[in-house]
Amino acid sequence: MATAPDPTSRSGAEARLALPKYADVCAAAERLAGRAVRTPLLESPWLNARIGGRLLVKAEPLQRTGAFKFRGAYNCISQLDAAARERGVVAYSSGNHAQAVAAAAHMLGAPAVIVMPNDAPAVKVAGTRRYGAEIVSYDRATEDRAALAEGLARDKGATLVRPYEDCDVIAGQGTVGLEIAAECRVRDIAPDFVVVPAGGGGLMAGCALALSAELPDAALYTAEPSDYDDHARSFAAGARQRVRDMSAATLCDALLPEQPGERTFAINSSRVAGGVTADDDAVLGAMAAAFHELKLVVEPGGAAALAAVLNGALETTDKTVVVVASGGNVDPDVFRMALDRGADHA
Repeated sequence: MATAPDPTSRSGAEARLALPKYADVCAAAERLAGRAVRTPLLESPWLNARIGGRLLVKAEPLQRTGAFKFRGAYNCISQLDAAARERGVVAYSSGNHAQAVAAAAHMLGAPAVIVMPNDAPAVKVAGTRRYGAEIVSYDRATEDRAALAEGLARDKGATLVRPYEDCDVIAGQGTVGLEIAAECRVRDIAPDFVVVPAGGGGLMAGCALALSAELPDAALYTAEPSDYDDHARSFAAGARQRVRDMSAATLCDALLPEQPGERTFAINSSRVAGGVTADDDAVLGAMAAAFHELKLVVEPGGAAALAAVLNGALETTDKTVVVVASGGNVDPDVFRMALDRGADHA
């Protein structure tokens, strides 16, 4: 099993790039106090028995907009001055960051334009529109979402809120890690592993900043769909790797960036022990298990960490494991599939 790296070490990229620090995560927690939901760690005797240890699930589907993304979006937009807020914000996202930016912008009085793929889950499109954001659709196969968003932001004089490469967004997501550490202290829990879903790596990066300071003995792992294992391969190679086949089918629409972010990998590469993966069948089983055992609705990408652990990606006998369930914005048809098919794997 991989050994957790020394959190005090600094890679060349980490020294070169402007990156958030642990203090920035703590400052984000102050901005989010009373605005973000302090989500619980949930536990089930059945899930504990399933892994032969102790399993706790950080329930971010209970967060505002149904996912952890609200934390980073609010932390970023709340720091804009009045003139910048009036000019508005632009973001690109398959759904959870879209809803988060739309909600935070609405709360802070800023107009929002969101670039979303034309195959984004309907529940995420509806959630984004509900907060008054303008949606600009694009084709994943033929158009570059970042370039589209950058052009819109430039034309409007708006602020671009990136989904995972923004320092303030990363710091906001790190409050998930602060809350995990705080609740573990209160409950006298010492996690052996903390497993976090990873798309671009912003949630893991923020959590790594917090947890390497507050729970330094816990080994940190990313979780990804089996065919989108760019984080796992990047950690093994010591350099960012790309997804081999971006056309590979997966239910985990929230975890599909082509490679880890430059900033997020600079943070994670010196703090994260490695990456684990889960296929769609395991994800469906994890969604069903979360519903039946924790009464929690989790979307496919949000269930990746739970799926990997339940499927034996780590040796968990007599270990304590915390997994982050990162979001719960799932279309009803997909959730029915999880309950119908996933029960066989739960």
